[in-house]
Amino acid sequence: MIERSSAVSIVVASIQEVFAQTGDSAPATLNEDTVLVGKDAVLDSLGVVSLIVEVEHRVEAEHGASVTLANDKAMSARNSPFRTVGVLADHVLATVAELGAA
Repeated sequence: MIERSSAVSIVVASIQEVFAQTGDSAPATLNEDTVLVGKDAVLDSLGVVSLIVEVEHRVEAEHGASVTLANDKAMSARNSPFRTVGVLADHVLATVAELGAA
């Protein structure tokens, strides 16, 4: 089981990695309220895709859980699970929990 603080750390580290890969500077402050998609987003659409891949990779590397975050359930959700750092961290936890229940 992944703790929420660990999920938030994974998302923040993944955002920093995405910015490092593009050569751009990450925002000085990244926290649970950082907007990832939509108005005031820190990433463009390609950045969000890179972020999802990076988060999936880190979850597997650090916790041994192979997750797919952009699944049918996530893509059809009324509210995007990729809106903010905190919402994405919650989505990571829920996805990992579903794996344990399967």
